[in-house]
Amino acid sequence: MRGLLWLIALFALAVGVAMLASVNDGYALLVLPPYRAQVSLNFLVLAILAVVLAVYFLVGVISRALRLPGKVVAYRDRRRRERAAESLRDAVRLQLEGRYSQALKMARKSWGAGDPSGVSALVAARAAHALRDDQRYREWIGHAAERDDKILTARLMTEAEMAVEGRRFDEAARCVDAMKTNDNRPVATLQLALQIAEAKDDWKAVVKIARQLRKHHLLADEQARPLVRRAHVASMRALDGQGEAIVAYWNGMPAEEQNDPSLVEKVVPLMVANGQGATVRRVLESQLDAQWDSRLARLYGECGDHEPVSAIARAEKWLQAHPKDSGLLYALGRLCVAAELWGKAQSYLEASVSAAPSVDAHLTLAQLSERFERPQVAQDHYRRAAQLTAHAAGGQLALPATEGETA
Repeated sequence: MRGLLWLIALFALAVGVAMLASVNDGYALLVLPPYRAQVSLNFLVLAILAVVLAVYFLVGVISRALRLPGKVVAYRDRRRRERAAESLRDAVRLQLEGRYSQALKMARKSWGAGDPSGVSALVAARAAHALRDDQRYREWIGHAAERDDKILTARLMTEAEMAVEGRRFDEAARCVDAMKTNDNRPVATLQLALQIAEAKDDWKAVVKIARQLRKHHLLADEQARPLVRRAHVASMRALDGQGEAIVAYWNGMPAEEQNDPSLVEKVVPLMVANGQGATVRRVLESQLDAQWDSRLARLYGECGDHEPVSAIARAEKWLQAHPKDSGLLYALGRLCVAAELWGKAQSYLEASVSAAPSVDAHLTLAQLSERFERPQVAQDHYRRAAQLTAHAAGGQLALPATEGETA
């Protein structure tokens, strides 16, 4: 519709100009002594328009001719960038496909075509590292460093990742430290820092980084919890022999991490061995009051050496709610041994092995039997403990039968 309106307007203008020219009788007198020329005004107007159009066209031709070399250079530069970009795309694709030799070839082609970003050098470095070609890896990392104004963080990330893969943890740590000076450093550096800290047994750093990764949702709780637990256990074992330092470390943990039953199960023997039975007892009582766990109830028997009677009273209250819990029964047996309540100790331990036989319960019963000079009963318990150990190891242990069994 718009084109049709323009066409109508053009025809109307042509008609108007023709009508105006038909009624125009004016003329123009051009004098250039000794010559003079008289032309119609219409012709003069048309001539002037023709001259203007001719000059405009001529100026345009000359301008295009003058700009032609620059356009040729720009065209060639554009084509070179397009070839570099195409080669880079192919290099990245081949790298992802695991075709490292071809990826290195295409990355080299992109670099040679003048890749301005420097990404081709990083792709080539990664491909060379995958090919175990350290010389070419170093060469291409050097080329990437030439574009540090654009890809500094990417280069440092690449160097850190390749160093971790090559188990060059000191080199990787330097790269990560260099990235820390950048306010916009990627969160992925935390994952690299975690691997470095684990490799260097820097357990305090492992705990700190794992917490940060969980905060940024880069580690699920199920992934972070075992890492934090292992780091705490290793840190506390490093303090073995320093009971107060172990307690101080424990008290410095967040409540969420202290409430991990698997962590408590691992650190209780360590804390008891370092004379912190009272602290362990409070921890276990708090845990068991909040949520019952038979594994922790079993450990409660190890922390009643100082006040076994009060510990027995507390455990017997739990027994009312969990009368057949083998772990709790074993703990009561151990506590009664500590309080020298031999009859109750034997009853609780026998109830424990009846509910669920265990090696430690049989061994404790064997020691009690030896104490009261019942060697045959002690031998039977030792035998049963050995059978349970062999069964847990996946093997079979052939032992001579006792007299009662022979009969």
